[in-house]
Amino acid sequence: MSEVEREESMDIDEEQDLTKIKLLPGSTKDGSAASFQISDEDHTLGNALRYIIMKNPDVEFCGYSIPHPSEAKLNLRIQTYGESTAIEALHKGLADLSDLCTHVEETFAGAVSEGNYSNEA
Repeated sequence: MSEVEREESMDIDEEQDLTKIKLLPGSTKDGSAASFQISDEDHTLGNALRYIIMKNPDVEFCGYSIPHPSEAKLNLRIQTYGESTAIEALHKGLADLSDLCTHVEETFAGAVSEGNYSNEA
C-alpha cells in the first residue's frame, strides 16, 4: 500500500470514527445519564460493554438494546450516581474492555507459543 493510499484509508477511518457513536436526545443536564447509539454493532459488543460498564462503582445503571434486528445499531443507556458523567463512564468502559481483550489475546498467544497443550481429534 502506497503512502497516499494509507493516508486516504486513515482519513476514511477517522470519518467513520466520528459517526460511530452518537449521543441521543434525553440526557440529563448534569450529564449523569445519557443514551448513545453505536452503529454497525450488535449483541457481541453490547453485552460485553454493558458488563464492563456495570463493574464501574460510579455507574448506577447500564443497559443496551438492539432497536430492530435488521438494523446494525446498538442503543446504550448509562446512568451514574453523579460522581462522573455518562460520557466518562462510556470512555472508561471502552478503555477497560479494550484492555481486557488485549490481556486475553496476549495470554492466549503466550499459551499457544509455549505449546503446552494437546490436540484432541
